[in-house]
Amino acid sequence: MSMWRPHPGLLPPAVTSVLLVVCAACGAASDDSAATSPLHVVPGGANSVSQPAPEAGEHDVLRDVLAGSGIEFRHTIADGRLDTLIESVGSGVTVFDADGDGRLDLYFVGQGWREGVSSGDPVRGAGRNRLYRNLGGFRFEDITQRAGVGDDGFGFMALAADLDDDGDQDLYVLNDGPNVLYRNRGDGTFEDATADAGVAGSACSVAGAVIDADGDGRLDLYVGNYVVFDASYRLHYAPNVFPGPLAFEPQADVLLVNAGDGTFRDATADAGLDRPPARAMGVSVLDADGDGRLDLYVANDATANFLFLAEGDGRFREAAAISGVAFGVQGEATAAMAGSVGDVDGDGRADLYVTDSGYGSLFHNAGGSNAGGSVFVDRVVASGIAAPSGQWASWGAGFLDFDLDGVLDLYLANGDLHRATGRPDLLFRGLGDARFEDVSAESGAWFRAERMARGAALADLDDDGRMDVIVCHIQDAPALLRGRAPAERHFITLDLRAKPGNANGLGARVVVSFGGLDRSLTVVPRSGYLSQGDPRLVLGIGIAERVDRVRITWPGGETQEASDLRADRVIVVKQGISVQ
Repeated sequence: MSMWRPHPGLLPPAVTSVLLVVCAACGAASDDSAATSPLHVVPGGANSVSQPAPEAGEHDVLRDVLAGSGIEFRHTIADGRLDTLIESVGSGVTVFDADGDGRLDLYFVGQGWREGVSSGDPVRGAGRNRLYRNLGGFRFEDITQRAGVGDDGFGFMALAADLDDDGDQDLYVLNDGPNVLYRNRGDGTFEDATADAGVAGSACSVAGAVIDADGDGRLDLYVGNYVVFDASYRLHYAPNVFPGPLAFEPQADVLLVNAGDGTFRDATADAGLDRPPARAMGVSVLDADGDGRLDLYVANDATANFLFLAEGDGRFREAAAISGVAFGVQGEATAAMAGSVGDVDGDGRADLYVTDSGYGSLFHNAGGSNAGGSVFVDRVVASGIAAPSGQWASWGAGFLDFDLDGVLDLYLANGDLHRATGRPDLLFRGLGDARFEDVSAESGAWFRAERMARGAALADLDDDGRMDVIVCHIQDAPALLRGRAPAERHFITLDLRAKPGNANGLGARVVVSFGGLDRSLTVVPRSGYLSQGDPRLVLGIGIAERVDRVRITWPGGETQEASDLRADRVIVVKQGISVQ
């Protein structure tokens, strides 16, 4: 079954919504005209997704440097067939400093053979997660076995955070089936603390986020769950592809509150988060209403999205519909993937870009108030993003400043919904007023490559201020895209280290002043679809060679300032200690 997708405005919203909802419900590929069976993919064989990459040029904005990096991870479908909804979800990558050496490491999540999802014989080499230590210069070493983090479950993503507040980063792996918590021993090795912590669960946990939900200074876990998958169910309206999300019952999300003694308790109902199950695909943390408290946005598949606004007493209220972020641009429940947070117009308010199988949504924060909630306007059409992206299904995404002009740009990772066929990624240059220009064609060879992308993370892996992009693909190797920016542009990277009991600094407010401009930022996890990126604040400052002032308001209210800082470096800011 194929589906023609009109440009926004060519059909009345009601007609367009019907078309898209029918497509989501039946699981049909909206951008495929071929009525073929799900592809039997053989790693490295004739049916492999991998195709020769176009030759990169020296002036490419992003250049794939995976070859020779030491990263040998490859996503492999455990039974060799992309023929179920769960397999189509894919997996992602987490960027964090595993061993405390100051360099950002990479943790790739794999998907092992799982009863009830996979069929037939397992494909050799499928499944195990991999941790790669950053050696510098885009060279990496596989330290999975030494670190003890080689989970071989059917994984989707991993959350990295200092959950026990001891100064190092722990890992929480989200799986279909039991999740796994790895506690960092402080020397770059980990121990499995799942049973003691009480965080295993048994759901299909696709997405999650860390947040101090109750304001006690400890990080809690929001776990977004997907569907009760039944591989035997095949009755649907698209015989050429597998059943879509509405064919299966949704699973409820869970909030696990950190007790501070190594254990977590289910506080979903206590926090007011016990909403009807809604097929979560992505969870984002942001201050949506500008009240200084961190909120939660949950992107749901074929179901209305959630916006949980924190009320300051450990409780949240759901306000997606009244705030304008529950549905897509045509008023429909989209196949939403995940939200990326950024300030697209420099007004200090958090905006949100949400990927989906259609046009996506650019929820511009208008800063108004509706019954005490924030008000967003979907500007994806007016922004210039909808037309180029509407022909693809977009999964991973993230805001970055690839040209260091101080204005956020946008990266979109694309891939087919149902079949192992490639799609090109897209790069948009921000114009500073919530509008974007598609610069993919002029940005280098990578944007002529076709892959089946899923999770994507943004991080400055070599500390040069140029954001790099790691893109995960179904049945393929990842891409390791090294960023390049004009030599006359400058940057500053702030690595904030909060005191113990201050929720790792999440929620800290930072104002950076340079060249007569002020940029306001809030420290939140840099998250996207199935992935978690650079935890630091990486800020392009254009032609300015120095930063006039940095003002930080830490969680709890303590303020800290630093003045006249030299640019083009990473500055570690420890709470209460002066910065030079």
